[in-house]
Amino acid sequence: MKGSGYGQFCPVAQALEVFGERWTLLVIRELLERSRRFSDIQRGVPLMSRSMLAQRLSSLCDAGLVERTGDGYQLTDAGKELLPVVMECGKWGARWARRKLKNADVDVGLLMWDMRRRIDTSSIPDEPVLVEMEFRGAPRGKERFFLQFKAAEVELCLTNPGQEVSLRLSTTPKTMAEVWLGDLPFAVALQSGAIRLEGSSKLARAFPSWLSLSRFAETPRPQARRGS
Repeated sequence: MKGSGYGQFCPVAQALEVFGERWTLLVIRELLERSRRFSDIQRGVPLMSRSMLAQRLSSLCDAGLVERTGDGYQLTDAGKELLPVVMECGKWGARWARRKLKNADVDVGLLMWDMRRRIDTSSIPDEPVLVEMEFRGAPRGKERFFLQFKAAEVELCLTNPGQEVSLRLSTTPKTMAEVWLGDLPFAVALQSGAIRLEGSSKLARAFPSWLSLSRFAETPRPQARRGS
């Protein structure tokens, strides 16, 4: 942020001097999503190096948007006021900056991280449940994840935590991302075979209701122009 000023008195320019650098608004998004620990923030910006993230968090602290806590970081009142800015950016992106997805476009780790924090914990069973998520065509090391439901909490695991699998879901990164973004109803993907569920029929029926979609899934899309 230092040395990158626009040299303008306009409040828009002055605001962008604080949070307009690449990655900065995504770091703020993660903090708005209640990520606190450095490692959790980085899971939400996986292509950002640790050194750059540390530098950006330090700059945000200097600017008064973020403050250190005993276990990590949190937004100040000034940082929290950026919530509508982040939300409007997301809505605009959902409407105007979308492109047709391919499997290679989907970072499965980030997708699962987003899905984990949007699980409706009020609807999950009281007993422990382990859901295995298999992604066909995903890069090596990202073909399989586990969602562990226990005591109204959800943990994302890269390996089986030593519990019997209650439900297996198999799909492609592209299909799961389309469901998550609200472009493809879960029921339609299931009926077409794009998503396969194996395990308890009771859990298979309930699973879609546990999954709250992206915050921007219901953003109205612009209607296609005639002749396009």
